[in-house]
Amino acid sequence: MEKKYIFFDLDGTLTDSKPGITRAVQYALRHYGIDEEDLEKLQPFVGPPLHESFQEYYHFSEKDSHEAVHVFREYYNDKGWAQNEPYAGVEEMLADLKKCGKILIVATSKPEQMARKILKHFNLTKYFLFIGGADDDSTRVHKDDVIRYVMECCRIEDQKDSIVMAGDRRHDIQGAHKAGIPAAGVLYGYGSRQELTEAGADWIAGTVQELNNLLKTL
Repeated sequence: MEKKYIFFDLDGTLTDSKPGITRAVQYALRHYGIDEEDLEKLQPFVGPPLHESFQEYYHFSEKDSHEAVHVFREYYNDKGWAQNEPYAGVEEMLADLKKCGKILIVATSKPEQMARKILKHFNLTKYFLFIGGADDDSTRVHKDDVIRYVMECCRIEDQKDSIVMAGDRRHDIQGAHKAGIPAAGVLYGYGSRQELTEAGADWIAGTVQELNNLLKTL
């Protein structure tokens, strides 16, 4: 069946958000007495739920990991969100897909209001039927929960055969599969081919143009 609805991840798929996110993580770590000068080491924080990454990479407790997210947001909500830009060719891809009759939707683990703010800043809101993300208290943050929420808001829960997810990390692929839809992985973001393959990506695109070409054929 034709994939009429295309769900896009935001960080690492539509925009290059690494500078702002890694600096905000650096800021949060300093709050806990951890000085991490090498921002490249913080790249794995881009994409997955933040509290899980603080636990996985710095062994924070459940309580501290959630508190660290609030410290992260002190920096990110002030400066980090603007240290971000769309990947080259993304707007052209969105315009082309919409012209072809595809219905575009954002499904991100980033807080929904921040996702909307970023897309409005870059004048990309006009391409999307709906922009869905995590809630402010982080109870809806896993990608499968976000995807189910988006399907419910758009009233397309019964049209899973016509939906595809596009994202750059294993969480996008696994979350899509948990929610009952296929997923295309992208290599220009922050996940490797190995990560996406092991996660079970149904397709893999190397560039924005390859993603565009792929999505038009589905």
